Amino acid sequence: MPLWILVVLLTFSYSGAHKILVVFPLPEQSHGILGARFVRHLLNYGHEVTYITPFIEKYTHPNQQQVDVSRNLKLIPENPVNLSSLISKEVSAPGFTETMNFMNLVAVQTLENENVQKLLKNPNLEFDLVILEWNFSELLAGIAAVFDVPYIWVSNLEPHWLIARLAGESFNPIFNSNILSPYIPPLNLYQRVEELWTQITFHFHMYWYNDRIQRNDYERFFGDIIRMKGRESPLFEELKRNGSFVLGNSHLALGHEMRFPNNYKNVGGYHVDEEVKPLSPKLEKLMNNAADGVIYFSMGSKLKSEDLPVDIKKGLMKMFGELKQTVLWKLDDKSIDPPSNVHIFKRVPQQSLLAHSKCVLFITHGGILSTIEAVHYGVPIIGIPAYGDQFLNIERLVRKDQAKRVDLSHSLVADLKYAIDELLNTKRYNDTAKNNSFIFTHRTVNAGAEIVHWVEHVILTKGAKYLRTENLDLHWYQKLYLDLGLLLISAFLFLTYTCKLFLIFISKTRKVDVKKKKK
Repeated sequence: MPLWILVVLLTFSYSGAHKILVVFPLPEQSHGILGARFVRHLLNYGHEVTYITPFIEKYTHPNQQQVDVSRNLKLIPENPVNLSSLISKEVSAPGFTETMNFMNLVAVQTLENENVQKLLKNPNLEFDLVILEWNFSELLAGIAAVFDVPYIWVSNLEPHWLIARLAGESFNPIFNSNILSPYIPPLNLYQRVEELWTQITFHFHMYWYNDRIQRNDYERFFGDIIRMKGRESPLFEELKRNGSFVLGNSHLALGHEMRFPNNYKNVGGYHVDEEVKPLSPKLEKLMNNAADGVIYFSMGSKLKSEDLPVDIKKGLMKMFGELKQTVLWKLDDKSIDPPSNVHIFKRVPQQSLLAHSKCVLFITHGGILSTIEAVHYGVPIIGIPAYGDQFLNIERLVRKDQAKRVDLSHSLVADLKYAIDELLNTKRYNDTAKNNSFIFTHRTVNAGAEIVHWVEHVILTKGAKYLRTENLDLHWYQKLYLDLGLLLISAFLFLTYTCKLFLIFISKTRKVDVKKKKK
């Protein structure tokens, strides 16, 4: 046998020795896609993966075991965000408190699931590493404590201070907006005050309310199981800061430069297909025959274009019909007859379409997967953000000159027409998109290989503790110098009180002396 074949076989055999538990419990399709792709990278390198997910696949890899938490899907309403309601301001997007409460509910329901309970209580199960999707809750860190192994956080959002704190970094609100903010740096005075106030109030909310709930849930779900295995359960406060590594779903081509510690790495794009899948013959013919290019319009899987007000849908159809480009609209509504250049599809292979050379513009809601794919394939964007991180995703690309933002409003048709004309008739948007695509794809290794590298590295170094920053051992009030501030205030009050007593004593002494002299 040639030596190189032996080396390859030994390498594959060694890399396949690790047993990894991956937890992606959020019942949203985009997170299901990310979780499945993450697991696929690990499987491709020969690892054995146990995968906790609400999205059960019919075909499974021989090295993969799925743990069904599909009951989590019932937590999501059938039509949670209605575009008409957002336009008319009848509803508003959830804020931090609502988001955190929902994510805690997802974590609790995941741990209550009988399949997860069976896994946690199995005395014969062992893992080398636990990988946890972070979603505004650290409760699931208790899973790593049960199996007494290191764990890695995976954040599927743009970098922000909430996830950075788990790597020991404290982002200054002047340079980093919160993930639900519509602002990006540089911020004006009002925006800086708002961002600072958000961080302060959120820290207090976490400390006085959210952490207390999570501590109780941590003891409820994990305390007895850990003690049953002959160990004392670590304190929740220590455990949630004990993650070995953080993998973020971003890249410099998407956002802006930020300072990260050594235990945080961005691997944005790991869900993108390494090989572009061919389009169907019908779509391929449609794309190839589009002499002036194709505009692709999709509001994602959660937002539905059919929920737009009827007058806006009709207005969009009329406006699209006046364009010389071919328009592909992801729309499940046949009540309106489209013009000859507008084609309606219920489902579209988005990556394959964006990868086609005839795709000249992508109109999107600005979800993280869609923006990553547009940057990867070098397509200019018009963003129509509705909620969550979509505003921030679009604003960052607007700042880079790859996108224009159009707000959801009753003037959507006119605003969108203006944005389409500007992007298609201004060369710099296309040039920027191509340049960003080069920056995004020009890497030493692809995102999937980098994920596997750091996963294996954490296992082989037993937690990569040498990468851990000492900031993780500081409490939030220490990082904000609140303990020092309290000490200085106490010292000031003590000195003030002492001086006051001294002055009173001097005053009384003088009065006594005066009385003695009079006598």
